[in-house]
Amino acid sequence: MKTLHLRITSAKFEEDPALLQAAEILRRGGLVAFPTETVYGLGANALNAAAVGRIFQAKQRPHWDPVIVHVTSVVEARRLTSEWRAEAERLAAAYWPGPLTMLLPRADEIPLVCTAGRDKVGLRWPSHPVAQALIRAAGVPVAAPSANRFGHTSPTTAEHVLADLDGRIDAVLDGGPCTVGVESTVLDPGLKPPVIYRPGGITPEQVRRVLGEVTVAQRKVSDEAPPESLESPGLGIRHYAPRARVLLVESQEEFMATAGRELSSGKVGVLLPREWTAPDGAEAFAWGSWDDAAGLARGLYDGLRVLDEKGVAVIVCPLPPAEGIGLAVRDRLLKAAK
Repeated sequence: MKTLHLRITSAKFEEDPALLQAAEILRRGGLVAFPTETVYGLGANALNAAAVGRIFQAKQRPHWDPVIVHVTSVVEARRLTSEWRAEAERLAAAYWPGPLTMLLPRADEIPLVCTAGRDKVGLRWPSHPVAQALIRAAGVPVAAPSANRFGHTSPTTAEHVLADLDGRIDAVLDGGPCTVGVESTVLDPGLKPPVIYRPGGITPEQVRRVLGEVTVAQRKVSDEAPPESLESPGLGIRHYAPRARVLLVESQEEFMATAGRELSSGKVGVLLPREWTAPDGAEAFAWGSWDDAAGLARGLYDGLRVLDEKGVAVIVCPLPPAEGIGLAVRDRLLKAAK
């Protein structure tokens, strides 16, 4: 299969020839990677079970890992549920369009392949204008996990997508780099209290402002046999991992000591906060300011990929505080570490 690299060239996304070609591919059951504000997604017609099945084949993704269905309005989201909860209405009013996925009882028209056989579907209205224009032009809700090989580092540019999936999908729609840089928050608003299964672009603090009490699911990362299905994408399994071994540290002192020790036995890369110093001999990716958690999130996957391309054996990375979007960055790094 030849993967088309379709580049947006017009400010009027709805009329852009590349976007219209991508929408036609989706309508006929093909696979298109496209930008969202979080990461690039690998899209298929969510109402076409065979098309969604091709996502799993292209990514080598196990069927116990559900996918998120993307829409462009609250009206469309309501239609895809058998029960639209009051909590969902409040969250949608506050944070849609945006990086929030809500787990809600699925309507019968949503194929079970989207939900890993569960009775709840993850729904999201992305804020990226190219994603919105593509879904509208396709005329169907779009199922889309991240556009990478299963378990690999998520893509935040079209080039990242092609590095993993060139020749395995029909097209990638290039809308430039993603602005959030980590996946959406996945939340079940129907539980008491509501549960965040995956921290992401909408923080627990933001959810609490709308719903009050909320908990963050804790599940041990394991390579053991997975359950028959997961409540949320990326939950409780190793994910987001580069080829290099990832070593995590909690302080600048530990950062220097760990990188220095590893340099004695091989090539080392570091995700380097602007205010910190890299040890001599290490390959450093300029990660941004340590006080800017949003910037760290935006650069996380690009940094892991850049250091991988430089052939490092080990990547040493500090864990930001578990506050705001820093919680999502910690979650991804903990799942990427080996």
